[in-house]
Amino acid sequence: MNNLFPVFLKIEHLQTLVVGGGNVGLEKANALLSNAPGAPITLVAPEIRAELVTLAEQHPNFSLIYDSYAPDYLENSDLVIVATNDKAVNAQVQTDCKNRRILVNVADTPDLCDFYLSSVVKKGDLKIAISTNGKSPTFAKRFREILEEILPDSLQDTLNNLQSIRNRLKGDFQEKVERLNEITKIMKP
Repeated sequence: MNNLFPVFLKIEHLQTLVVGGGNVGLEKANALLSNAPGAPITLVAPEIRAELVTLAEQHPNFSLIYDSYAPDYLENSDLVIVATNDKAVNAQVQTDCKNRRILVNVADTPDLCDFYLSSVVKKGDLKIAISTNGKSPTFAKRFREILEEILPDSLQDTLNNLQSIRNRLKGDFQEKVERLNEITKIMKP
């Protein structure tokens, strides 16, 4: 049973730490920055891929620290993503985060995660997060590709129109919800 609670974080208001500068660190940094290009992110690793250096050059709030992980790097962090290939380091970061009540994701180790990074479909302001409860990120990725293909690019126009209607509606919250439900009823199969 999938007991995960889906949530969309405003990471541009959170300080995120990524531990690891290899392929997985690159993947996680790309995911963060593609969703929030101005998010304050620090990546720490003794070795950092050239692609991460390029990303840092393109995103002024993305900083790189060439160093091994130390607990002091958690200072002021709200969210931590661990992406190293060293199981001992991964476990240490997770323990340090737990002791500081910081949410942590340890790539490819669901048992050490407070949250999972979902596969995300983006069509303008519409975002759909897909989770397999950590069982198969590959399936989530494939399903995302299917949804991206079948959802029309014109969805943004629909969202803009619905927002305009919502802003013009009169009445209390319940009346507005009922009217919007009536308008969007045509979307039902």
